[in-house]
Amino acid sequence: MSSNLERRYRRVLRLLPGWYRERWEDDMAAAFLDSWLTGDPAADEYISKLAGPSPAEVASVAWLAARLHLGGPATARRYAWGQAIRRAALALLLVHAVLGLNVLVLATWSRRLFGLPAPPVILATATPGGVWDAVYYVVSFAWIVIFVTLVFGRYRTARVLAALAIVPGLVALLQAEFTRVMPVPFGPWSWWILFNLVLVLAMAAFHPGAPPVARWPWLLALPAGYLVVIAPLLTLRAAGGSAWVPDLAGQCCLLVALACLAHVPRAWSRRAAGSGVWSLTLVLLAAIAGAYRIATLTGLLYDPHLVNVGLAELLIVLAAVALVAPDAARAQTAIPTRPRPRPTAA
Repeated sequence: MSSNLERRYRRVLRLLPGWYRERWEDDMAAAFLDSWLTGDPAADEYISKLAGPSPAEVASVAWLAARLHLGGPATARRYAWGQAIRRAALALLLVHAVLGLNVLVLATWSRRLFGLPAPPVILATATPGGVWDAVYYVVSFAWIVIFVTLVFGRYRTARVLAALAIVPGLVALLQAEFTRVMPVPFGPWSWWILFNLVLVLAMAAFHPGAPPVARWPWLLALPAGYLVVIAPLLTLRAAGGSAWVPDLAGQCCLLVALACLAHVPRAWSRRAAGSGVWSLTLVLLAAIAGAYRIATLTGLLYDPHLVNVGLAELLIVLAAVALVAPDAARAQTAIPTRPRPRPTAA
């Protein structure tokens, strides 16, 4: 009587990895059916024809499937990809947090808080004068909170906050499509898709069964990233060297290339434990930075010199990532497996 209903549920459960379905599919299908069936043959026959997986149930299964595919323990390949995606997501969050910290520093400096002298005119920022400006400041600061929240293991809270944080950028971009005026500097579509939407989706890899985040290295990376990357760029701009400062896409490419070069000794050392996952992480980050560089090249077509610079940045990141790519490939067979988790609520 419930064969049609059961068939529809089992079709949805095919989203789950095969190893997980083999162990838990019957139990999950039975639990879903029990939530519908009443024990009355007539009512159950009617239900079996019209009922089916609700949108919430489909979303729950899809979310569980994403978590298992990204961080499942069944194979070395799945484990390596799950770890790499989590680290890449943390790196993208770090980029947002460092940029947010820069907004906070410049806002504090421009208002001469704590007795600070006035900044150079080129670095001064205006006081938020409208709703959009205030929203931009709030979102910039929110990324710092999201980064710290995720590092401390509050995965669900961080995912919700991140999903909310990318909404204003989407609204601003849609408004710009109709008015041809971007209300605040949230970035182009390529930034929103690659550094916002992709990031929120990648955060699905953080779940209770995932290995914990190494807190202190990531927390220290926030002030270190600001002092090592942003502070020198601000100094160069203040000294009148803005022409030497690459745009954000170029900065991303160069930073990934430098990270790859710094990682080469570990990637080429067969005795360096866990280097392959970091190599795979750098490959993912290089793909995002390269895609962003390509997407933004169209905005540089007015200046052939800038186009050549952008192409050179692409070649640099490609050459650097090629040095760690073999180690990234080895990572998918070198990581030991872990015990399988029991099914949990999404």
